[in-house]
Amino acid sequence: MSERGRSSGIRLTARGAVAFVLAFTLVGSVAQVLSGWPVIGPAFVAGCVVAVSLVNRRDLLSLVVSPPLTFFVATLVTELVRALTTASPIQSFGLGVFTALSGGAPWLFGGSLLVLVIAWRRGLTQCVRELRDELRAAGPKVPRPRTGDGDGFAPEPEGYFEPKVYGTPREGQ
Repeated sequence: MSERGRSSGIRLTARGAVAFVLAFTLVGSVAQVLSGWPVIGPAFVAGCVVAVSLVNRRDLLSLVVSPPLTFFVATLVTELVRALTTASPIQSFGLGVFTALSGGAPWLFGGSLLVLVIAWRRGLTQCVRELRDELRAAGPKVPRPRTGDGDGFAPEPEGYFEPKVYGTPREGQ
């Protein structure tokens, strides 16, 4: 039975999964502002777990590296909106980003770790192996030096170390 037959339900692409985590984190941020309860971290972790569970298997590698960037972007957007309503927006933005990132670090590490563990169980090692094989197969061909006249000297290709000179020198130079 193929993977498509075994897996049922919703499947996300890597972009869709990253957008899902970002949207979930932003909703958690709005809920935190409205309620006063610190829910942005749990919302981020929940979004990460749901996204890695729903993403296509071939897109696991792309999703595994994205939670830190997603959390950073959500924090920037949240703090930018919050700073626009203050008397000193630049100072408020800088302090807010620093505070939010340092306060959200445990949630960021926890969410990233959960994504990695769940992706590992879903077949991340096979995705890494496939990427390595693709890169090895598509690697650039290394040019081999030309062989010399049999005296052991193999000159480098023309223009390798110095520019190519066209024509012949003029008399008197």
